[in-house]
Order: sequence, then structure tokens, then C-alpha cells
Amino acid sequence: MVVAISRDLTMPPLNLSSVHMTGLDLATCAGLLVSMSSSFAVFKFPLYCSNLRQVAGGPLVYESTIEAVRNVLSWQGSTITRDSIMRVTVRCSYSQAGIVPVQVGVSTLPPPFPVTTSGPLFLEMRISQDQSYSSYFSENDYPVVKVLREPVYLEVHLLHRTDPNLVLVLENCWATNSADPTLNPQWPIMLTRCPFIGDNYISQTVPVGSATQSLPYPTHYKRFSVKTFSFVDQSTQTAIGGLVYFHCSASVCVPSATDSCVTSCNSRKSEFTSMADKIFHICVLSYCFDAEYTC
Repeated sequence: MVVAISRDLTMPPLNLSSVHMTGLDLATCAGLLVSMSSSFAVFKFPLYCSNLRQVAGGPLVYESTIEAVRNVLSWQGSTITRDSIMRVTVRCSYSQAGIVPVQVGVSTLPPPFPVTTSGPLFLEMRISQDQSYSSYFSENDYPVVKVLREPVYLEVHLLHRTDPNLVLVLENCWATNSADPTLNPQWPIMLTRCPFIGDNYISQTVPVGSATQSLPYPTHYKRFSVKTFSFVDQSTQTAIGGLVYFHCSASVCVPSATDSCVTSCNSRKSEFTSMADKIFHICVLSYCFDAEYTC
């Protein structure tokens, strides 16, 4: 976790030399790094140094508190201070995930005669560190922190499949401020297999390219980029703090003489032979709008 405290967080400005992590020092957290400048105090430390709160069936929450000590002056029984009181509690929330088996049937069109199999269909959504998709954020990097309008490069791909004829299709993708993909508010990213055109920053599909040694089945991958945004409370028109989650529903297409499994977003008309649908989601973003909000 990296937390930066600005001297202008309070009025009058903070004395940054008095800012510290409560219950956290080099004796209790060997990974704690503290750096100071004229404008910021920056604290960097492993999550295991934070207090962990876990609710059965709920997220894992890591919590740390930052305080500023006031300089109190005394004279002949009177005391004064010219420092602000500041206490900030920072929380990082991680969703717990599980694997649910999905029945899958694969049929080839004649000739030859159809062959069917059943078993789990595994898919993965991950975030690339840049637009080249050459490296990805690891599990310990989440939630990934982005500023508004900064692009997020997402990738969905099939796991444990070696059939080069299979084509992954993204049906719909959307964002929520909850780990539950069915709850509101929701904002569409991909709608009926195409970027949502009702956005002022339309998401971009990213070509996967030809097969390579590191990516032998390019049709098993779908990539797209999203400009980050914040959910806004409809009544107060203020930004809603917290995490942003991305979700997608996907299917697998089997090409045939009558279906190439290619989506044309210009006409938005395409029919697919799908094997199965599976909804999956991942926590990817965290915004901090004010010291009082939970991140």
C-alpha cells in the first residue's frame, strides 16, 4: 500500500514531520518506507502490516490509520496549539473469488459427424500494464490505482484449451461499484459484442494479432481498453468513492461455413454458435476523492 499525505490536506497546513502511521514502525513492519518532501509525506508498506478484517462471505479489508501529532505549548498553566488535528483511515478491499464448473458441449458441423464433450470452461480477465500487452498486473497488485480518463487495458482469454478453431466472443462488459455484477449502478462498456456507443469516451477493441510462440491461439483472446471514470450520485452529483469493478459475459464460437465468428460492429448484426456463457469479474480500480472516503 502506498499513501501520500499532502500538507494542504488541512487548514492551516500540516506539519508533515508530525505525520506518522499509528501502531506501525520499523520494529513492527520491516517493509515500512517513509519519505518526506516540502509538500507530501509518503508511506509505503506491505499489506500484512495493516489490520486485517474479514467477514464470512465478504471481502478482505486491510486497514491502516495515519495521524498528525499536534505541537502543544504551555505557559504558566495555559496551553495552546497552532496545528490542525488530522486522522485518516485507509482501507483496501479485496474480493474473495471461487471457481464454478460450467457444462460445456463442443460440436463440430458435418462432415464429420458431431462430437460432444462436457466439462468446465475456464476464462480469465486480467489487466495489462501498458498497451503492448507484454506484461500484466499480478494478484498482489490489485486493486490497480488509476486517475480519471487514464486507459485501462483489459484482456479476457480462454484457459486450458488447445483447439485453434475456437473463437472467444465477448457478449457484454460493464462496470459497477460493487463486486456483485447484478447490482446498480452499472455502466456498459461492451454492449451486444460491440463497444457501447452512448459513452463520450468509447471503449476501443485492441487487435490481438497473429499467432506467436508466446501466444499460439490468438482467437482465444479478446482485448479492449477503457478510459477510467467515476460513478456519480444522481441526487448530489458528487463522485462515489471506493472500488470500481469490471465484469464481462462471454461465449465461445465454433466457426462454420455459414458463420465466421467475426463480429461486425458497423452493422451490429452477427449470429454465433456458442458453447457456453460464463460471467466473471475482477476488481481493478480504486479512486480516492477525499480523506474521509474509503479506498
